[in-house]
Order: sequence, then C-alpha cells, then structure tokens
Amino acid sequence: MTIPVHAPRLSGVLSPVVTPFRENLAPDSVRFVRHCKWLLENGCVGLAVFGTNSEANSLSVDERMILLEQLVQAGIPPSKLMPGTGCCALSDSVRLTAHAVALGCAGVLMLPPFYYKDVPEEGLYRNFSEIIERIGDERLRLYLYHIPPVSQVGISFGLIEKLLKNYSGNVAGIKDSSGDWNTTQGYLSAFAGAEFDVFAGSEVFLLPNMRGGGAGCITATGNVNPSAINRVFENWKGADADTLQAGITATRMLFQRYPMIPALKAAIAHHSGDTGWSTVRPPLLELDAGQCQSLIGDLATRGFAMPGIATTAKA
Repeated sequence: MTIPVHAPRLSGVLSPVVTPFRENLAPDSVRFVRHCKWLLENGCVGLAVFGTNSEANSLSVDERMILLEQLVQAGIPPSKLMPGTGCCALSDSVRLTAHAVALGCAGVLMLPPFYYKDVPEEGLYRNFSEIIERIGDERLRLYLYHIPPVSQVGISFGLIEKLLKNYSGNVAGIKDSSGDWNTTQGYLSAFAGAEFDVFAGSEVFLLPNMRGGGAGCITATGNVNPSAINRVFENWKGADADTLQAGITATRMLFQRYPMIPALKAAIAHHSGDTGWSTVRPPLLELDAGQCQSLIGDLATRGFAMPGIATTAKA
C-alpha cells in the first residue's frame, strides 16, 4: 500500500466510535466495522476511534491495534481515521502512534498522561516531545485532546505554544472537551494565525466553533445523529444555521440525561434491532430497563431516527 506523505486534513464531523463487545466482553470487530461504515455513509467525515466514548481506556494496546488493522482491512480508508493513542505509559503512546502512522491514518488524537495530577507544564511537554521524537516521521499529525473533566490534566496555551514552536509540522490541532465555550474560543483566538485546527468536543458548540474559524467537532452523539450534525457543518453560513443548531443541541441534551456511553449503545441497539450493542465493559453498566424506555421514548418525541442502521446491522 502506498501511503501519502500527508493524508488530507480532516474537517467536519468526526465520531469517537463506540466499541461493541461480545457476550464474553471481547471486542466485536464485525459490528465495529459495520458501524464505522454506517457513520461514514451518514455524515461523518472521519472516525476518532478509541476516544473516550469508545471505552478506549478499557481496551488493551493490542486490542486497539488489532481493531484498527481490521478497519483498514475491511476497506475503511486510513485517511478517514484519527485513532486515540494517548496513554499513561509513554511506551504505549509511542507504540499506538507509530502503528497509526504506519497505516497511513489522517492523524492521532492524544490524551496527556493522566494518572499523575498537578504535573508541571514542562513534564507534559517532555511527554509529547518524546513521543514525536521517537516516531520521527513527518507523516505524524498529532491532535491534542483536552478533556479536564475526565483526565484532570489540561492542555495549557503555553504548552501548545511550545509544541508549535518546535513541532509545527507534527502538532496539528486540538479537541476541546472542556465543556466551556470560553476555553474553545480562547484556543481559536490564540492560534488563529497558526495551522492549528480546533475541534469542539460537542456539537453543542459546533456552530460557534465554525463561526470562530474552527474545523468542526468530534462528538459522542456523532455515533447516533451524524446526518443532522453534518447538516449544521455544511450549512453553518446559511440562514437556517441557528435553527439547525438548536435541533442537534436538543437531541444532545436528551442523551446527556443518562450515562453517555450506555445511552449511545442503547440507542444503537434499539434502532438496529441488535440487542448485543447494549454491552459495555465493566466498570460501566448498561442502562436499566426503565432508563432505556425513558431514553427511547424521549428520542421518539423528537422524531429521532437512525436511517439504514437496521439494514447495516444485518449486512
């Protein structure tokens, strides 16, 4: 396989793809491939596999690498993939990142090492620097992953400035999952003159992110509502942009009433008719019967649908 020096930069709607599991809790590559293909056919420009909502930190390094290879072998273009490769162990981050680069992925989405808290900015810089140096490949396109509500380790403006100063060819952007629009807006303003793409971590902020010069969003509910979210991206300059944004925000708020990962899987299970999709890996728990009924009922009141998902599940 011939791999381009640089795959095209991704912009638009990306989904941190939920990972299906079999009854024995092993990853289910068949369901995974089918869902990824459905997402790409229904509005997602790319797939941020092994993100937070992928239960990535409940997967081993080997499991992630095997699943990524299976996606490529199944015909998913590597140029559509932005796998999560950030781990607590430096060597794990290097291994996953090198593997993604070798496959020709469009980029990698990298958490900071998140176990130790209150580490100096210099320590985080050395972590990212060491990874970039060990990869030593101009094809590496690294997107920082800022999610302090979960990781408790943030990505500071100073850290980004230093990384761009020394690795501008490799450090490509950031996903901001702070949940704070002021933070996203700060990244947009601070790095407006740099080739540094800012993705909102929720479609709730997609329209203001686009108006501020952002690249799109990498969002959990892209797993279930990709077409509607993509309509906002494609029409963000249109007269009906605010109305379209209000619609996807309302749907997002329904999912946020429940634990997000089990809720996404419950919706896929219901609309696909494949109950196996409900399975999560411990310590997560599936939604109970009452929660499922409430979620599906709430979605129905909005006319929510996942066109083609049932056919895909039976393919």
